[in-house]
Amino acid sequence: MAVELLDELDRKLVALLRADSRQPASSLAAALRVSRGTVQNRIERLLARGVIQGFTIRTRPELEANRVRAIMCIAIEGERSGAVVKALKGFPEVAAIHTTNGRWDLVAELDTESLAEFSRTLDQIRMLEGIASTETSILLATQKL
Repeated sequence: MAVELLDELDRKLVALLRADSRQPASSLAAALRVSRGTVQNRIERLLARGVIQGFTIRTRPELEANRVRAIMCIAIEGERSGAVVKALKGFPEVAAIHTTNGRWDLVAELDTESLAEFSRTLDQIRMLEGIASTETSILLATQKL
């Protein structure tokens, strides 16, 4: 099922939910200048269509000070991308996988509990059959948009 384009109200609603998904429907309605029922119906529709895939929380950075997050760029040998993606999906430390163009074939987002776990994960991923080379950058600080 193709995802239909969002209208302006949907885009504004999604932006407000990204900033704080716990906002009550009444607060969202006031900010958008629509009724509470409109907001609830829009959220239900966005959930049903798969536009909104879930809700999450953000914690204070100091609560996760030991976590190591990184971006790993991956070059694949030949036509092995399907097998490499399948293998990467088996790593709980791989938070997301993106296909890309240019020098790198894939970009994997890594999220580990510690530097030791990060190092082990890198070693294991680099050993996967079909990976020609990698380049990894640890994410040091994140700027809020």
